Amino acid sequence: MTEPTTGRTSLADLTARQLLAGYGKGDFSPLDAVRAVLARIDEVEPRINAFVRVDAEQAVAQAEASAARWRAGEPRGLLDGVPVSVKDALPVAGGPTLRGSLAPPGPGPWDVDAPAAARLREHGAVFLGKTTMPEFGWKGVTDSALSGITRNPHDPARTAGGSSGGSAAAVAAGAGPLSIGTDGGGSVRIPAAFCGVVGLKPTHGRVPLFPPSPFGSIATAGPLARDAADTALLLDVIAGADWRDWSAGPAAGPVAPALADGVKGLRIAYSPSFGGQVAVHPEVAAAVRAAVTRLAGLGAYVEEADPDFADPVAAFHTLWFAGAARVVAALPTERRAALDPGLRETAEQGERYAARDYLAASEVRAVLGHRMARFHLTHDLLVTPALPITAFEAGAEVPKGSGLRRWTGWTPFTYPFNLTGQPALTVPVGTDRAGLPVGLQLVAARHRDDLVLRAAHALEG
Repeated sequence: MTEPTTGRTSLADLTARQLLAGYGKGDFSPLDAVRAVLARIDEVEPRINAFVRVDAEQAVAQAEASAARWRAGEPRGLLDGVPVSVKDALPVAGGPTLRGSLAPPGPGPWDVDAPAAARLREHGAVFLGKTTMPEFGWKGVTDSALSGITRNPHDPARTAGGSSGGSAAAVAAGAGPLSIGTDGGGSVRIPAAFCGVVGLKPTHGRVPLFPPSPFGSIATAGPLARDAADTALLLDVIAGADWRDWSAGPAAGPVAPALADGVKGLRIAYSPSFGGQVAVHPEVAAAVRAAVTRLAGLGAYVEEADPDFADPVAAFHTLWFAGAARVVAALPTERRAALDPGLRETAEQGERYAARDYLAASEVRAVLGHRMARFHLTHDLLVTPALPITAFEAGAEVPKGSGLRRWTGWTPFTYPFNLTGQPALTVPVGTDRAGLPVGLQLVAARHRDDLVLRAAHALEG
């Protein structure tokens, strides 16, 4: 299969907004775009391994139906005919949800969409398939006994990050302009940073989640895309109330119109290392600092300031490992021996926690949330590196020779904001000398998802 093109550009390389504009003008059809993306998947999948399942027949059928709607002048919703993928943590009707595990998914019928998938379907999106993840999403890289190692499109010897690594790698490689991931400790933002795409962890409750995550309210679903405008478009589609998620907030207004407001007048705190707590690679630090300088040049009031909290990793581990223990407890005893060894180890640690340990960790979380709410009374945005490093070797949980034990050792900028439930976004701001992407993280007060998207869009301009 060859990729349909517009001029010298493959349709697989267009953003969702560019595809929609082309459909409206009649320059090409959703079927053309989907064929281009399927051809790209055929080309790159042997190198990056981003999909656990591709349903080309379904995608073509959905694209044909979309093309008919466009010809009739009756497109449906905001994403009619746009190719999308979904992380295999979220149910999509028509196939099993495997969650990166060899554990049997159950007998079906697989006829339920997660809320985010249901919104995609309502808006006419074309489902390409399900993307890879580590077993039950337990770590910050993507490899599993089920699907093998997912690799970085910029250098297949490097990790794509995780746990939404398949989604980020797919978007970066042109295997669909949009994907839905989940983020419980950085799992959208980490692979977005490593793969050079935009990834948003929305305010908790903005995007309904069902079934509920075993990791509790630190986890949510969020969009990955090639730029901030597509990210905002996708967020506007998947946000909103769903009766199945009791913790979801009320329907929120659209964020896409706010992108044009820019950053002029915004008060931005730049924390290069959380007050010296994090050792950041010099090339990462330089790229992030240059981007912060651009924000100041666009009219933002920038000062170097830290949110002034101690690393909450112990509290995060208590909550995360307890979630892992709950995942493992639901499996048949004979299946547990075949688990990813790291998952089994963290689950065993989680089993040792008492209720008072969980409540103590929840108290740390509450104090951190209060501290950040107060911080945002005087700062509209917090800027940090997304990660202190660029992508390391594929197939490892931590960088070789780092001396680190768990993935949280190299993700100190991401998991704190899962504890607080704030919107946090990764946007690419350059590369290191090896050509590997560098990500910058933008954090705002709860319910101000518009601000992180505005700043990301301004940086891209």
